[in-house]
Amino acid sequence: MSSLGKNKFSTDLEKWLTSKGTKTLGQLEGVFAEKSFAIAIFLLMAIPALPIPTGGVSHVLEILTLIIAGQIFVGRNSIWIPKKWKSLSVNGKNQKIGLVGLLKFIRFFERFSRPRWSNLIKSNLGRLSFATMVSIFTLFSFFAPPFSGLDTLPALGVVVLCLSVILEDVFLSILGFLIGTGGVVLVFILGKAAYEGVKHLFS
Repeated sequence: MSSLGKNKFSTDLEKWLTSKGTKTLGQLEGVFAEKSFAIAIFLLMAIPALPIPTGGVSHVLEILTLIIAGQIFVGRNSIWIPKKWKSLSVNGKNQKIGLVGLLKFIRFFERFSRPRWSNLIKSNLGRLSFATMVSIFTLFSFFAPPFSGLDTLPALGVVVLCLSVILEDVFLSILGFLIGTGGVVLVFILGKAAYEGVKHLFS
């Protein structure tokens, strides 16, 4: 499989992730071709988007996401990943636990989504807009107060934005923007409230 074929994205992804052997970030380019940027970010941010404690793992994935998004800004057509992270597994034991839920999530959107304004998504403006929103939402997810759960919504916004590129549906771009922006607002409001509360305790 050198690119997304006639099958739905969820079918291609499931076949790849469940086939024999370890699947790594470094292999994405040869598997999903032109959509490898969006798919790599999708897989990386799926874990931070889960409403469960992930410890420091989320921060590593978010840093990688920012590295990949930055390459869209400079116009790279292929993903560069630091050598030590090329072998990072995307179908290890922890990822397999959430695979069923991830595929259900994708298939939910596939039921309603269809290519809409795909030329806009594929344009330079569309790519830069995607990279900008991904970077902003990922940064807010990264800097959200620890153990607050506030990182979930910005990360979910990134995941939906990635689906908009993968499924070529501009409506999903709008939805991802709204979810991510809602997450940013919550980080601001609740993060500030938490800071003021802690500050009051020590004043």
